[in-house]
Amino acid sequence: MGWPRATAPAWPVHAVLVGLALAAGTAYALAGPELRIVVFTAVTTVPVITYLLALGAGHLTDRLPWLAAVAGLGFLSLGQVLWPNWIPDHHLGRAEGAPTDLVMASAHLLFLVGTATALRRHGRKDPGGLIDAALFGLCAAGPLWVWLIGPNLGPEATPLGETLVLSDVLVLSAVLGCVIRIGTTARKARGPLAYLMLSGALTLACDVVSVLTVHGSSVWTAQMMMLAYLTLAAAPVLPSAPWVTQPVPGKVIARHPPLGWLAAALCANPLIAAIQAAQGDRPASVVLPVSTMLVIPVVLLRLHLLSSQRARAERTLVHQAHHDELTGLFNRRHIVTQIDEAMLALDRGELTEVTLLLCDLDGFKPVNDRYGHQAGDLVLQTVAHRLTGAVRPQDAVGRLGGDEFVVLLRGEHTRDGQPVADRINELLRAPIEVAGDTVRIGASIGTATAWPGDGADRENLIARADAAMYAVKAGLREARPVTVAGPV
Repeated sequence: MGWPRATAPAWPVHAVLVGLALAAGTAYALAGPELRIVVFTAVTTVPVITYLLALGAGHLTDRLPWLAAVAGLGFLSLGQVLWPNWIPDHHLGRAEGAPTDLVMASAHLLFLVGTATALRRHGRKDPGGLIDAALFGLCAAGPLWVWLIGPNLGPEATPLGETLVLSDVLVLSAVLGCVIRIGTTARKARGPLAYLMLSGALTLACDVVSVLTVHGSSVWTAQMMMLAYLTLAAAPVLPSAPWVTQPVPGKVIARHPPLGWLAAALCANPLIAAIQAAQGDRPASVVLPVSTMLVIPVVLLRLHLLSSQRARAERTLVHQAHHDELTGLFNRRHIVTQIDEAMLALDRGELTEVTLLLCDLDGFKPVNDRYGHQAGDLVLQTVAHRLTGAVRPQDAVGRLGGDEFVVLLRGEHTRDGQPVADRINELLRAPIEVAGDTVRIGASIGTATAWPGDGADRENLIARADAAMYAVKAGLREARPVTVAGPV
């Protein structure tokens, strides 16, 4: 039996999840200590099973991130088998730094690596948004620790235990922010992303509740943790799960938070530290400097991203200002500037001569009329490529508009005694594949050359080349009709 398609309804998954959650929660609440361990252990294996089934059925096409998630889940299940009393005996909220704390932190790290790998393609399309979301998450972890977790840690807490709990809170907060951000743009993956978000939020809530209820019952902590496992298990089963690693093609259109919100988030931890220092009634929490140190590289990454985006935008604007959009050649304004610079170099004696070639295509209009403007654009792009290949690096090629081109040659330009105009004519006469057919075009090329001391300027040079081009075109009309376009 095949896996449900992406268009299949998701309500059966939701119904099974609700049923399992009610059954597991009720069984745990009513069971005795020994049976509770069995119920909790059974629930921890459910996501491992669903992930392996989805991978085995080929439902999850991008295997690497899901395998990393399975490894993390397997690590959690192993820890539950080795230390079955860890949750029932309320060790989760004590921050003792025991092996179980280390196993849980390592398992969460593995699963988060898998989640980050799965979401990496979404991140390529919206890097700034994800960095902003991670910043909000990291900044939110400070108040959470200072107001709820840190003050309620008992005497059993050790520096290692506090560090492990702190790392869990910081990483979960950052990843939650990223998942929420991706959920706002990846519409097709919102179902599984919602389950991943809910699982992370429940795990983060477990860290808080376990500390607040460390001297009371562990039932609430265990039930929340089981619900986190079950929501995690539902994510790969949903028909839309493959879209988590396969973003929809196209640009991401999403708003970025105002800079004022980012500034307020970044000021949260320093403000709390200042309040603690002013009160002087308890030592400042270690989370504030740690989270601030984690925020600094993220902020630097965001600034680097903004700087790179601005540099790319400036390069794009410069290119667009100097180049023709269709062919990539210099536009009229820039090629005129290049001619002026060449004439100045000629006057200074830096060049021995400057030659200008004006090229007007022959037979282009019939191609455009017969095959359409898209075919005409292809012909113009091909002509631009051939013109560029016919000249040297120090020369310049531009498009004046329509089917008119200009070639600027700096210095002597003959190659094996063959003028550049003849070489260009040979290249342009080569067949061009257009709309499944083959066409040929030609060009009327007018040439004008300036030498030092002859008193020529840019306008004079262009006028002479223009006159020569029209003389060539008139000669072609007298010699024979120009019908060079059409199938070969």
